[in-house]
Amino acid sequence: MRRSNFLLRSMMFVPGHNEKLLISASLSSADALILDIEDSVMPVSNKETAREMIKQKVSSGLFKNFKVFPRINDRESGHCLKDVYRLTIEGIDGFVYPKAMRGEDIYFFDKLLETIEYEKGFPIGTFKIITLIETSAAVLNAQEICLASNRVIAIAYGCEDFIADLEGIHDPKGISLYVPRAMIAMAARATGVIPIDTVHINVHDLEGLEINARMARTLGYEGMLILHPKELEIAHKYFSPTSQDVEDAREMLQLFIEAETMNKGVAVLNGKFIGPPMVRQAKKVLERYERIYKKEDQE
Repeated sequence: MRRSNFLLRSMMFVPGHNEKLLISASLSSADALILDIEDSVMPVSNKETAREMIKQKVSSGLFKNFKVFPRINDRESGHCLKDVYRLTIEGIDGFVYPKAMRGEDIYFFDKLLETIEYEKGFPIGTFKIITLIETSAAVLNAQEICLASNRVIAIAYGCEDFIADLEGIHDPKGISLYVPRAMIAMAARATGVIPIDTVHINVHDLEGLEINARMARTLGYEGMLILHPKELEIAHKYFSPTSQDVEDAREMLQLFIEAETMNKGVAVLNGKFIGPPMVRQAKKVLERYERIYKKEDQE
């Protein structure tokens, strides 16, 4: 059911018009880069600069070790077609689509990509979609959004836009964010896409970031949006299996196999019965560990 094995523990925003930050990002340990043409690229005149800068840097191979997803402008902005047409190029894995409200927004974007792929000679389905869930409507329609296109490999929570839309308060304990965070993670897992948690806006508060990352992992998230390279170490810590996780998973699978071989019926680890759900989870832990190990080995 899972649509993608992309490793997305960290997805770091980089303003697409800022050459210095683009070069700096290429030296980071982020799993994926969100090269922004939307909110961080103002005034509007800088959007054309961003398109050209991103195209140039991607084509040069600067980001060859990263998954690369430009964040385009939404379909109501007047910039969406320019963004996508210019950047459907080799080296781009897909696009971050902002401000989706319902499934039809993603269906529209899917067909736009299909048309461009056909015209440019790319195999249909080449460019993937990561959808930002940034409004109350999007949270309620998250499952529909995930199912609107097979290109959707992940959905990501945009908490600041969500709070503004909700007319709520971003309280220190994150009470206003808890329910939508849980709903987004469940919608993603129910449809086989990757849930990506929201940014931690105070980049100097690493203690708060650690609390948020721990909570996100508890809720089932697989990665988070990143604003600054200093956040990457903590993100990777919480969205990677620990050595103990890996050891337990291997032991669990071994005991389960031995129990089946000897027709015991059940296996026990540390006083706990090992059932099929635990075995499935152990396999996921080891698969994730392998993806991380391969990435680190290539760097």
